[in-house]
Amino acid sequence: MMNLDPQRLLQVVLTLPLFLFSLTVHEFAHAWTARRFGDPTAEEEGRLTLDPRVHIDPLGLLMFLLASLTGVGYGWARPVPVRLGNCRNPLSAMYWIALAGPLSNLFQALAGLVILILIGLLGVPVREGLEQGVAPLFAGPGLGFGEIMACVVGYYVTINLILMVFNLIPIPPLDGGRVVVSQAPYALARTLAQLEVAGPGLLLLLMVTGAVSWWFRWTYWPILDGLKLLFSALGLQ
Repeated sequence: MMNLDPQRLLQVVLTLPLFLFSLTVHEFAHAWTARRFGDPTAEEEGRLTLDPRVHIDPLGLLMFLLASLTGVGYGWARPVPVRLGNCRNPLSAMYWIALAGPLSNLFQALAGLVILILIGLLGVPVREGLEQGVAPLFAGPGLGFGEIMACVVGYYVTINLILMVFNLIPIPPLDGGRVVVSQAPYALARTLAQLEVAGPGLLLLLMVTGAVSWWFRWTYWPILDGLKLLFSALGLQ
């Protein structure tokens, strides 16, 4: 059910820039890697940039806003155009271009994690930011600058971990599907590649049936539990 509570609306508005920035870096990574492999298509179409305006898909943005109001953020950006025929070693190019997006989210999450640890070492509670995102900001007055930063950075870490894990689902047109296509034997790769057109519908089916939740249960949640153990080992609150 959609939550139109003013607090929830404000929370979505405040976190939207974090989502757009993370998604922009993700798409830029695809474009940059394609250029490194010899394909200038994305650069020629103005996509080799960190300007979010050229990467935003209006429908994907609308879906993120609507889905966020139901408690589950889900959206997408405009796919970066790639012509593998322009690339040196097309299969290797497909692998690294596809993997570049999730890797960019991993690096963003690691950068945020370092900041979060540094904030925690100053005595600021950081576990809530990692576990609850920006929700503590609305729990009541009295949060200091450090606590606010911990919430924002913690949410930035979880956004990027979610984007990484989601995009690694091994179904085209997601990045994980293209990684599998680039590495699979020809017959299997051809079959998987044919799912590209039906990919969005198949992905929706997997979400409805709970398969995506299963994927997150075995990927995202163990990562988050590992980070909590790391915080405990470092004595962070």
